[in-house]
Amino acid sequence: MKVKNLIYALLFITIGGFIAYRIVSNKSKNEESKKFGDKGTPTIVTGIVIKTSTFDNNLSLSGSIEANEQIEIRSEVSGIVEGIYFTEGSYVNKGQILFKVNDIELKAQLRQASTKEGLTAENERRAKLLLQKEAISQEEFDVARADHSSAQAQTQLVRAQIAKTSVKAPFSGKIGLRSISPGTYITPSILVAKLVNTSKIKITFSIPEKYATQVKSGSIIDFTVSGSTKVYTAKIYAIEPEVEVSTRTLQIRAIADNTDGKLFPGTFADVKLPLAIIKDAIVVPTEAIVPVQDGKKVFISNMGKAKEVMVEATTRTDASILILSGLKAGDTLVTSGVMSLKDDAPIKVKVK
Repeated sequence: MKVKNLIYALLFITIGGFIAYRIVSNKSKNEESKKFGDKGTPTIVTGIVIKTSTFDNNLSLSGSIEANEQIEIRSEVSGIVEGIYFTEGSYVNKGQILFKVNDIELKAQLRQASTKEGLTAENERRAKLLLQKEAISQEEFDVARADHSSAQAQTQLVRAQIAKTSVKAPFSGKIGLRSISPGTYITPSILVAKLVNTSKIKITFSIPEKYATQVKSGSIIDFTVSGSTKVYTAKIYAIEPEVEVSTRTLQIRAIADNTDGKLFPGTFADVKLPLAIIKDAIVVPTEAIVPVQDGKKVFISNMGKAKEVMVEATTRTDASILILSGLKAGDTLVTSGVMSLKDDAPIKVKVK
């Protein structure tokens, strides 16, 4: 029994000694690492020496394509549709009659109004003769003349109502799907079809307010649409006179030819807006930028150590970003391992 306990005690002492040795050994290694590794061994990174260049400043934006002209065709009068004179999805010309509303009642009203107009005209003529003979007063003549003017106005009103029964295309374009048939009782609230002119299309987009002074009417922009690699051009013709307060953006509209009909209203456009060309610009790779709460920062090499620098950046492309302040020509910019770097950490830069 005593031998067994002695064996257990020796085993316990051996295991405890091994554990103590490992703890002391690891502690010694950690201290040595802190002393010579973290502070003494520099992190190897890549970098570039910053040089200035001419920067062709282009702004990438999203826009929407709209028809040059687009309206909803409706009837101004109520009645039975007696004829439809267009084919769905076809091209119609300006002034072409699209459909006709029955006007038999209005024509009857016109005959009645015309008869009354003729009668009041004759009464005015007779009253004028009697006035010249001083057989009636000036007041009686004025009443007869007013009756004639009122009858004329009533006739013109009925003629205008009859004219509205023939609905014409206000401009040339392509007409959409119709929602009526001959015999339909139509009212002004019923949408008949949509008429769209797409020989030209409009591109509407917005830019941040800080670029507002760099955009002028008449400037040429490039744009592409989804599903096509073709680059189209458009001309800016209108700029909103004020900045939208809620979004701090300025709305701009450009126009482009669409004679081939390949651009459709309602689709999105990727717009490339040219801004002022910047000379002596500082452009750095996007991977060198570290987003932080207060903006953006980069690391530069300063006497073998990483130095944290806050920068002001603006226009960005897929591979680079324009720096407005914080860097200067000749600085060695760190371009790799920036996410794990800390200020004042020792580094060794391999310049590309």
